[in-house]
Amino acid sequence: MARQSAEYVCQSCGAAHGQWAGRCVACGEWNSLIEEAKAGATHKGALGSVKSGGKTRKVELTSLDADREELPRLVSGMTEFDRVTGGGLVPGSALLVGGDPGIGKSTMLLQTAAAIARSGGSVIYVSGEEAVAQVGMRATRLGLDKAPVQLAAETNLRDILATLEKGPPPDVLIIDSIQTMWSDALDSAPGTVAQVRACSQELVRFAKRRNTSVILVGHVTKDGQIAGPRVVEHMVDAVLYFEGERGHQYRILRAVKNRFGATDEIGVFEMTDRGLMEVSNPSELFITGRDETTSGAAIFAGIEGTRPLLVEIQALVAPSALGTPRRSVVGWDSGRLSMVLAVLESRCGVSLGGRDVYLNVAGGLRITEPAADLAVAAALISSAFDRPLPPNCIAFGEISLSGEIRPVGQSDARLKEAEKLGFQTAIMPRRVKSKASKKASGLGVNEIGTLLDLVEQFGTSDPVDQPAAANEG
Repeated sequence: MARQSAEYVCQSCGAAHGQWAGRCVACGEWNSLIEEAKAGATHKGALGSVKSGGKTRKVELTSLDADREELPRLVSGMTEFDRVTGGGLVPGSALLVGGDPGIGKSTMLLQTAAAIARSGGSVIYVSGEEAVAQVGMRATRLGLDKAPVQLAAETNLRDILATLEKGPPPDVLIIDSIQTMWSDALDSAPGTVAQVRACSQELVRFAKRRNTSVILVGHVTKDGQIAGPRVVEHMVDAVLYFEGERGHQYRILRAVKNRFGATDEIGVFEMTDRGLMEVSNPSELFITGRDETTSGAAIFAGIEGTRPLLVEIQALVAPSALGTPRRSVVGWDSGRLSMVLAVLESRCGVSLGGRDVYLNVAGGLRITEPAADLAVAAALISSAFDRPLPPNCIAFGEISLSGEIRPVGQSDARLKEAEKLGFQTAIMPRRVKSKASKKASGLGVNEIGTLLDLVEQFGTSDPVDQPAAANEG
């Protein structure tokens, strides 16, 4: 029986199937199976077939110098980008940058490449989506046309690597984007799982062999995940997401994986007509223009990576004309909002089940920290009772299902950031007496043990419902 020379590969998860089906049994995605040539026994890379018979050099861990200096980093000069990468690019590392179309990935990397080149580093920017003239036009608009960045427009990985092997290796190689690259060792089309996996593997191998920092740009799916197999995220050393809302001028560069720095670190940029501008104090940026006399707003003191960050959380509790009230959330987890609403109703007697609830994190920032529970609850209670929070007040703390307010980490850093920006009061969990640190000078601390304590500070009367009462009359 002749051996099957083709297989059907899911373009969503990379699972291989012997025959075509309408739905992938591995991930459940519909119409994602594409026929591809089955890989042979001999692996062929972008530079040709790899011959066997090599030798493996063994190194004992104890033979390594324990007192050796930290790996040198290539500092780009863009403070926010260097913060997210852990202090700069490590030679021989591979980074994967993902983001929505038009969010500014190419602009950010072009500005980073120009900053590195102006400081003396050699940078090659390879675009698979634009011509060299188009990249030059964008560089001129951003005022980067004088930067000594080498540009190229090519999608054939063999030609790219063969050209790089002829001369000295660059300090930084930017590939925009990995989905447009293709290797002639495979018969599949560019952008397929096999091509993305093979091209990424060759570029990572080039980075390790020639000690070049390689930055790969990746497209994202409709769910916000980087398109292609997840194995690409395992191969690279760092995975960065460039986030932001179209209606806001702020952009967030977030690290979700970093072998050389802290994860969940963020860098804040502002999109202008001259490109991306760094924001040195994002806390002041996210809370400007707020009205302290309006109900339904609370300031959350959060921690993003190693940086304390203050952001405004806005809530609106309104009468519902529908049988099923609406729950709309922007910038926070909708499941966690449902949990906070359930605790308010079950443990505190605040009935919000028949009312529409809208929650928004100002500035386009997305919060994943559980410490935002108390600030969200404060905003909901303020809107439900139509009573604003005390002026210049922050809130942070995690809410348990029993209604207790659980302590969170780095409380001192949150309080210091709030005091620096002129806040006077903090609503926070009770601290253990033996471990309670000295509070920040000039900042009054209101420690509460349960969510019911917060509700009682707004009064014991029922939430106001004036529009509904007017309709009943």
